[in-house]
Amino acid sequence: MKADPVKAGAGVKTYVRPMGSWWLRNPFYRWYMLRELSCAFITAYALILLRGLMSLTEGREAFDAWRGSLGSPWAVGFHVIALLMVTYHAWTWFKVMPKTLPFVSIAGRRLSDRTIIALGLAAACAASILVFLAVFLNAPQAPP
Repeated sequence: MKADPVKAGAGVKTYVRPMGSWWLRNPFYRWYMLRELSCAFITAYALILLRGLMSLTEGREAFDAWRGSLGSPWAVGFHVIALLMVTYHAWTWFKVMPKTLPFVSIAGRRLSDRTIIALGLAAACAASILVFLAVFLNAPQAPP
């Protein structure tokens, strides 16, 4: 005769961990949740850019209307917040670099975590400047 699993556990209380605001109790988890929230802003920004591409295919008037909507106070505020969120999100990935890279050593000495983070940030800044210069120097000049 088999034991009934429902009756076997009858009367036994199981522990249910409270899940309300677990991330508010520890600063590490607060920063983690902020990084996860930043993904929503990154997604929204990507959707705004996709809408711009769609309006570009719809003609000059639609594209100009889309560009005009980006000048509203709400859009400017969103872009400022999105920039802060993207910056924080990128910073967290640079902080992870020393943990994910294999050991890097120069002249037999292992590079410190701070050095790896600084070199990663410097490379990202240099790449950003190069992209900016490439776009800025090749931008068509407006007729006088």
